[in-house]
Amino acid sequence: MTILTATMILGVITFVTVFVIRFPSVTALSLPQGLKLPAGEVAQAVTQGKGWVAIVTESNKILVYDGATGALRQTVTLTP
Repeated sequence: MTILTATMILGVITFVTVFVIRFPSVTALSLPQGLKLPAGEVAQAVTQGKGWVAIVTESNKILVYDGATGALRQTVTLTP
């Protein structure tokens, strides 16, 4: 029973160590300064790609912005 307990403890320590090493820190999301949501829109989710930022709003719209300037590129309306 002691060997099993020691093995379990070593396994948990190994798992936590690997997890901390693989995910050392969370980087902050850097949004363009000029990014403004249209009036009445509330952000529900944000994703960022190379050269663009997309915001999903509570009114079922996806707003795609230019990553450098913050200018609105495209609006996609989702149907429920």
